[in-house]
Amino acid sequence: MNDNLTMSTFQIFGMFPNAESARLYLEGRLWPQGAVCPACEKGDRVKARKGGFYRCNRCLEDFTVRTGTIFERSHVPLNKWLYAMYLLLTSRKGISSLQLSKEIGITQKSAWFLLQRIREACGNDLAALRGIVEIDEAYIGGSETNKHANKKLHMGRGPKGKAIALGMKERDGRVFAKSITTSDTYTLKFEVEKRVAPGSKVFTDEHTGYETIEGFDHQTIKHGKKEYVRGEVNTNSIESVWAVLKRGLNGVYHHASKKHLDRYLNEFTFRLNEGNVKVPTMDRIDSLVRATKGKRITYRHLIFSEA
Repeated sequence: MNDNLTMSTFQIFGMFPNAESARLYLEGRLWPQGAVCPACEKGDRVKARKGGFYRCNRCLEDFTVRTGTIFERSHVPLNKWLYAMYLLLTSRKGISSLQLSKEIGITQKSAWFLLQRIREACGNDLAALRGIVEIDEAYIGGSETNKHANKKLHMGRGPKGKAIALGMKERDGRVFAKSITTSDTYTLKFEVEKRVAPGSKVFTDEHTGYETIEGFDHQTIKHGKKEYVRGEVNTNSIESVWAVLKRGLNGVYHHASKKHLDRYLNEFTFRLNEGNVKVPTMDRIDSLVRATKGKRITYRHLIFSEA
């Protein structure tokens, strides 16, 4: 393990110079006690074969470390996968599929699929948030001014026609975010009471949808009256999360459809939680690698799933 908080590209290349070194690293992280069959989840009758393949003599299944993970059925070498993970975790606002395709020498289409699979792995549910929790919504969508005429929604100003993201952040702690279809009272009450531990302090703006939440010390900051801080009451931390998200979506990705918005939210929140710059680089990569198990997603699912 490297003791430095941030590892350079040169160091990553040195650790994983080829696909074999990356395979051995992944096996060590995903199978710390030895190879485990993904079908029966047992390892007592697993035998190693050539080329990283294993045979489970219990259920007669052949498998590799890729099986049952985001790496399954990918033709991209595992060392390129690890480098892509490193780039995604260490780029504060993310990395585009076009840039990634140039960095690791694959097509832009393959890079897009690879990034979406990594984002799928980032989507682990968090334990309940607690302490002081700031909550706010963000409206995601491009300006009508910059759209082609055939793509203008003609729905007036404001949030109409935009995707809605709900965010929650512990003061100096973890972040959770997800897309919601509406910011009505029922939806906000359900999500807050589901994600925040009872008894926590909850700070929101004056949105009427938060008025019925129960079980918390709920305090409101009145932005409409130009009130932004009142003692410890504010929503500045969660608004900073939205600022980073929007800079990434606008400046790096340019667009995130409603269908894929949750995966982009997964990426940004994972980077703020597990990928915090105060955590050593390899620890961050370790966390993401462990999250790949059971997260296989197909190209067909990405393309044809409903928005």
